[in-house]
Amino acid sequence: MLMPAVSDELQRMAERVYDFDPSLATLWLEPDGKYQRQGMTLDQLTRRVVDCLARGFRPLAAADFPTLYCAWGKARVGSTALINMFGLAGMPAYFQPVKAVLRYALTGGDATPWILPPGTREPQIFSKDVAGPYLLAECLYIPLQMLVEAGYPTTKLHLIVLDRDPVHSLASWLDKWSDRLAPDRLVRNHVLAALNARRVEEYARRAGVPVTHYVYEASKDAVRAARALFARLGIAERFTARCVTDWAEMGQLDSKRSGIIHPPEPDVYFVPGLHASDTAYRYRERGVAQVTDAQREILRRCGVEDVYRATAEACARELGLSIELAPAALRPAINARATASARTA
Repeated sequence: MLMPAVSDELQRMAERVYDFDPSLATLWLEPDGKYQRQGMTLDQLTRRVVDCLARGFRPLAAADFPTLYCAWGKARVGSTALINMFGLAGMPAYFQPVKAVLRYALTGGDATPWILPPGTREPQIFSKDVAGPYLLAECLYIPLQMLVEAGYPTTKLHLIVLDRDPVHSLASWLDKWSDRLAPDRLVRNHVLAALNARRVEEYARRAGVPVTHYVYEASKDAVRAARALFARLGIAERFTARCVTDWAEMGQLDSKRSGIIHPPEPDVYFVPGLHASDTAYRYRERGVAQVTDAQREILRRCGVEDVYRATAEACARELGLSIELAPAALRPAINARATASARTA
């Protein structure tokens, strides 16, 4: 049974997000007085972020932009560790540069435009922006849209859609943020952030931006998965096993010792110890006991499991993952493809 306090609201909003409802652009974003201090529509928020980003992009000619591998997913899908890996591979790697501007727009502060390194010096850069957890605005924004409308050439962009098993990622949300938001609000935001993957990917396809899919479960065989991801992105020459297995002090993800560039954000969003330290890029198992049966049913009923499954299947297909590497949820689909291939061999 769905949680009575959120089921009606959540079902309606989930359907609007899943179905690309164009009226979301004019959705009123109500301030909560803490993480958002000004009311505005989603369109108005987008315009504020675009205006700030454009100030940083304006001095560059189209040919001077570096190629940006822009990763996006709901929060807690292993994205920060992924940034660190790309940073160790020698690329400037940015921690949610678009979301940082968005958060200043929501709190009424003065955001700093994102100043890019010239492509002549850094031909490729990496960034991640994630959805959630605090506000509806954070769940529904489309960072790729903001980049394009601010002047980033679509020919210099590549979207990487990230995801993680929904029960595991929701468990992480509840673990990290239950002291800040009520569980029903975290569940609602997790669902909408997850479903927003469809809107983000649809925008990329309409803009002609190439898309790659990557799920956290691929990191169970970290070196093989990372090598395949770099090859898919066309930067195989940047890959070394060491950027996956040998992090040393650069594995302190919340510190300046990491390979991550952290743009400034409003202080209210700071969470001590949000990101674990590690000595390598790897899969980390976590408990899911705090996710109730009712919450699991919400994930299923609202389509979150379907979105994850589609991303995971695309990840396996694009990166050529073997059955041993693929997450368990993929195995029936992969077995079916293997059987079909055998019949035509």
